[in-house]
Amino acid sequence: MRPLPPPLLERARALAAPGTRRLLGIAGAPGAGKSTLAARLVDALDGLAVLVPMDGFHLAQSELLRLGRADRKGAPDTFDADGYAALLTRLRTPPAASTVYAPAFDRSLEEPVAGSIPVPPDVPLVVTEGNYLLYGEGPWAAVRPLLDEVWFLELDDVVRHRRLIGRHLRHGKERPAAERWTLGSDESNARLVALGRDRADLIVSMD
Repeated sequence: MRPLPPPLLERARALAAPGTRRLLGIAGAPGAGKSTLAARLVDALDGLAVLVPMDGFHLAQSELLRLGRADRKGAPDTFDADGYAALLTRLRTPPAASTVYAPAFDRSLEEPVAGSIPVPPDVPLVVTEGNYLLYGEGPWAAVRPLLDEVWFLELDDVVRHRRLIGRHLRHGKERPAAERWTLGSDESNARLVALGRDRADLIVSMD
């Protein structure tokens, strides 16, 4: 694995100044490398940051089925955007001596799991990553103002599609279904994600 680019690490380290709380967002299309970069940044910051993915706010599969949205899982209206914004608000101003708990997304279950990620009050930086941090429609419009800085990741579409197909295969889809989902639902979501590119503080090429 290639080392983290020093300018990215130093930029994140500058946000992780002890004594204050800042939020760094990492956005981009499905398969662009958001979760990998976010996790590596948090690991490199060695206790100065906690990762809180947006994916913890996926609606449960039972609710997606009830709403008739299960075939569009990953679209903006298949998340609890209001809940995500509310958590970011709490994380910006953490209560003294109180840990805030965030949900995670368990890919083996394909379900969110509440209370999975502890965020202690003395951690100066929260890194959050997801598709719709820069999306300006509906309840998602409340998210960007809560983030001190947002990076937008870009990756060649051919490489991104190959990664997504591989991910779907690992999680149990047959290849034809993995390819249909990647070029259908995932690509529709990627077009929505791209609408927010110009609202980012930094564009990061992942090629």
